[in-house]
Order: sequence, then structure tokens, then C-alpha cells
Amino acid sequence: MDDQAREAAPGTATRRFLTGAGAVTAGSMLANIAAYLLHLPASRWLGPEGYGAFAALLSAQLLVAVPSLALQAVVARELVRGVPHDALRSLGRRVALLVAVIAALAVVPVSLLLDTPVLATAAALAPGPVLCLLATEQGLLQGAERFRALGVVLATAGAGKVVPAVAVLAAGGGVGPALAAGAVGVAAAWLVAARIVAARTADLQSGPGPSASSRIGAGTDLAIASSPGVSTVIAAGQVQLVMMALTSIDLLLARALLSPEDAGRYALGAVAAKAAFWLPQAVGTVLYPRMADPAGHRDAIRSAVGVLLGIGAFVVLAAALVGPLVPALVGSDYAPVAGLLWAFAALGVTLSVLQAFLLATIATDRTVEAGIAWGGLVLMVAAVWFAPRDVTGVLGAALVVVVITTIVAGWRAFRSRPAV
Repeated sequence: MDDQAREAAPGTATRRFLTGAGAVTAGSMLANIAAYLLHLPASRWLGPEGYGAFAALLSAQLLVAVPSLALQAVVARELVRGVPHDALRSLGRRVALLVAVIAALAVVPVSLLLDTPVLATAAALAPGPVLCLLATEQGLLQGAERFRALGVVLATAGAGKVVPAVAVLAAGGGVGPALAAGAVGVAAAWLVAARIVAARTADLQSGPGPSASSRIGAGTDLAIASSPGVSTVIAAGQVQLVMMALTSIDLLLARALLSPEDAGRYALGAVAAKAAFWLPQAVGTVLYPRMADPAGHRDAIRSAVGVLLGIGAFVVLAAALVGPLVPALVGSDYAPVAGLLWAFAALGVTLSVLQAFLLATIATDRTVEAGIAWGGLVLMVAAVWFAPRDVTGVLGAALVVVVITTIVAGWRAFRSRPAV
């Protein structure tokens, strides 16, 4: 059996997927755990007032991270299409420059909006451009299906952001210095990622993994001639933005519309939804390069949906079994939400499938179809607003809208293919 046949063998493909998903999951989990752990010492050492500003600025930091998420997806897609490293790094630098300008202009307005010091706000927004440079390196690894290296970079980025900030807090530093230290750590993570990619340059420049190898060749000259511009990243960014909005809008509306007690109960249930959504994130990351390959586009979507639904069924069942334990674990005040934990998990699972379909729109460079998701967002706001003002009403409205949006997005995803 020759190398190409061996790579195409089902057992080999399965092992590649499991190994890649495991590496990305491990790296992502380490980064997420580090991010959550940052809040523990910060809340203890900064006190309520200082921690309030710190948490608000970390939330603002998420906004300047959206372009980096879109950039990674675009870089991975264009690498599959045969665009060379130099062109993709040039794109990364241009996006980073644009984000730097926007972040600089946003410092004073964000400072006034959040009532935080200008220097601390600047430190919070400073990582935005560097995150774009880091995302470029991650996109090169993702597009080439070098998932072990990507997992290492993800873990390094998480540690780079958190460890310096915790060290500064431990030394008695305030909000601004801690955020500035985190920015320096992100820059260090980018340098590490660049060295990891450089060490694998020969492999990466030989093209993406076996799933996309059929694409590189006759179409390479066309891909290079049509290297992506900043506008493609902006188009992908609005897809990432609507996905972030869909995962949080129900919780924000619940806080605004429900009584304080019910809003707190909904927030606890939303933890199950978030867990069900974030747990299988590696699936989309690993299968995304194949979504960008016309030869394997539909198969990649089917594989992603199948794996996500399989994991989702397990998560929903686990939530149903754990639900009765909620009052004993967190108090009897939360008993009304115990029987709904499985439904919250189902909401998170459906959102994870919707995200896979939205990733497919980026992979096919048909991001205009994200209008389906934006329509779903508007419909969710309306449905929740007119739903009964209790936990069941808000949850039911959100779940129905997300299911409908996911079905429509899935129908469009299977009809679309990457341009050859």
C-alpha cells in the first residue's frame, strides 16, 4: 500500500482525527483553565472594587480578540487553497495594524464607559494586535493539520496571558500592571508560536494534510493570484461575532427580564449550556481544513455534526442524571432549575452544531450566509421578550429559535461548496 492510500485508509483517518482532536482539546482546556483560574487570585487580591474593574476590562478584551478568531479561520482556509506563508503573514500584519488603530481609538471611550483608568484600559486592549499575529501562526498550523503543534501553541498562549498577570498580582500590582503583564505574556506566546511554525516550515510549506492534498496543484496559481485581503477577515469576523452573541444573548435577556432569583437560577443553568457548547470545540478546529477542501467538504460537515451530536447526547444524558443533585450541591434555592439542566445542555449542544455550520460558511468563503444566524439572533430576542417571564419560558424560546436557525444553516451549509 503506497503512502497516499495509507493516509486515506479509514483507520488512519480516524487515528488522525482522534489524535488531532485530543491535542487541540488538551491545549484548549489548559488555556481555558488558566483563564478561569486567573479570576480566583484577582478577586482575592484586588478586592471587590478592583476586581470589578479587572473583570470588566477582561470582557472588553474579548471584543478585540474577535478579529484574531476570524483571521485564524481565514489563514487556515487560504493555506488549504495554496496561498503561501508570506502572503498569509502579510495579511496577518495588515489586520494587526487595523486592530491596533481601532484599539487605540477605543481606549478613551471604553475607559469612560466602564469607568476604568485610561492606562489600565489601554493595557487591556493592547493584546489585540498581537493576538492577530498569534492567530496567523495558529492558522498556519491548523490549515496544515499540525494539531499537536497547535495544541502546544494554544496551551502556551493561555499560560502566557495568565502566568505573568498572576505574578504581578501576587507582588501587589494593581489592575493596570497585571493587564500589562498579560499583554507581554501574549507577545511572548506569539514569539514561541512563530518559532514552532518556523521549526516545521518544511512540512507546512509542503502543503496541508492529506485531506487537502488533492486541492494543491492545478489550483495553486489561482489561489496565489487571489490572495485574501482584510475584507475577507472582516467578513469572517461578523460570523464569529454573531456566534458569540447567540451564546450569550439569552443570559443577558434573562438578567434583564426575570426576577433576580430566577435570573440567578437561569445563570446556573447556563453553565450547563456553556459546558456543552465549549466541550467539543476541537471537533470544528480539526475538521475545518477539510471543510475548505471541495473534495471533502460535505463529508467533513457530516463528520462534524455526527461527532458533535454523539458527544451532545452524552452531555445531555449526564446533565439529566446530575440535575437531581443540584439542590444538594449549590442549595435548595436552585431546585426549580434542577429538572431543566438537560434542556440547557441541549441548548449548548445545538449551538455547537450551529457553530460547525457557520464555520462551514467561512470555509466556503460564503460568509454572507451568516445572515441566517443574524436573523436567528433577532428572532431570539423577540421570542424571549414575548415568552413567559420565567426560567422555562426564556429557555424554551431560546431553544426553539436555536434549533430552527441550526436546521436552516445546516441546509445551506450542505448546499454550498468551496470555490475551486
